[in-house]
Amino acid sequence: MDSQDAAAYPLVRRAGLSGMLVSFGGSLSEASNRAALAFRTAVEARALEGVAETMASLASVFVRFEPSVLPHGRIEAALQELLAARDWLQAPLPAGRRFWRVPTVYGTDLAPQLAEAADAAGMSEAQAIDSLGAARVRVLTIGFAPGQPYLGSLGPEWNLPRQTELTPMVPRGALVQAISQLVLFSSPAPTGWRHVGQTGLTLFQADADQPFALRPGDEMQFEPVSRPDFLKLCEDDPLRGGATAAEIPA
Repeated sequence: MDSQDAAAYPLVRRAGLSGMLVSFGGSLSEASNRAALAFRTAVEARALEGVAETMASLASVFVRFEPSVLPHGRIEAALQELLAARDWLQAPLPAGRRFWRVPTVYGTDLAPQLAEAADAAGMSEAQAIDSLGAARVRVLTIGFAPGQPYLGSLGPEWNLPRQTELTPMVPRGALVQAISQLVLFSSPAPTGWRHVGQTGLTLFQADADQPFALRPGDEMQFEPVSRPDFLKLCEDDPLRGGATAAEIPA
């Protein structure tokens, strides 16, 4: 973000009859995402009467409210007051985040587009596995499908465009890559991103007390395992495929 663009943010805008959008940048950056996560937590902590829900995206926070209880002028003033309380681009990430270690098989017939992605990044398959397996990425936002995270950011070598055609279907647990990010699929779906890894982690259980496994701000590492070891982990642990989570100290 250049200085002229930065001067326009943070930006508060009305979104329909019952929404406000607070943006911290015109595109994703580490700081704008951190600001969005921290600001959403602060809005929730305010517990303003009339606020129905909040959602953080890559660089913005959406606040849905009931105008008959909380008129536009009051919610906008409250958001502006909260924005003025600190430099949100320097805010610490919210407490309660977790670090997930997720066994992942890269390549093979289970993730058949690793070689294509590695070639586009100028790497061998082994180098690509080392690079992706060592990356510790943040859950930037959850969306597109229930519980499905956008993860990043990867290094510039992984700033690869989407495919020009759709892959007809990837399975639940597919780890796909494009434009310096990873997406972990919560359900089978077509995609224009490259299927580079496969996990056994279930991200969405509609009947569970906590339907979403992940929270925005969580961190993840997709640790390479062999195909036989991966299949054994999935057999022993059908919901998580051997994935573990530990709280990140504040």
